[in-house]
Amino acid sequence: MSGLIEWVAGWAQSPSANIALFILAFAESSFFPIPPDILLIAMALIRPEEAFILALICSAGSVLGGIFGYFLGWVGGKPLLYRIFSEEKILMVKNAYEKYEVWAIAVAGFTPIPYKVFTLFTLSAGAFEIPFKPFAAASAVSRSARFFLVAMAIYFWGEPVRVLLEKYFNWFTLAFMVLLVGGFLVIRPLVRRHGHKA
Repeated sequence: MSGLIEWVAGWAQSPSANIALFILAFAESSFFPIPPDILLIAMALIRPEEAFILALICSAGSVLGGIFGYFLGWVGGKPLLYRIFSEEKILMVKNAYEKYEVWAIAVAGFTPIPYKVFTLFTLSAGAFEIPFKPFAAASAVSRSARFFLVAMAIYFWGEPVRVLLEKYFNWFTLAFMVLLVGGFLVIRPLVRRHGHKA
């Protein structure tokens, strides 16, 4: 994991950094384990004047990745879900959508709970024919809020934030990954509980 993180951060000074950021954000919404925040922070530290543009690129890639998952589920339908996920998890997601609708996606998009955990939710949203517009809106608002908060911190408090992140970047990265793992631990009992209820 540390090797992947270094590889991702290494793209920050590449001529193709913007494209790499978009692709990483898109992939993280579907299958890649490293959140795009790491590359976004590294790039914004190098180019603080473009922090909001970078946040926009990151948001666009992430939302489009979620939409891609939605349409995969819509085209593949329930047979695709049952080939990838267990029946218990599928029933849990169906129950969660019936109870919370797209709020599940909105919460996942903003919090440290990894968005890729909700690949199941994005695929299921299409397979269960959840209305597309609310789904896309929830993804766009939550993901944009998260990335633009990062950009705003670096843009307005650039020097103190830059010095802090440069000095303790490894620790911040470690803390972020701990939060991601914590997100998994939070979701896991919920999955089991809703699965048993379903």
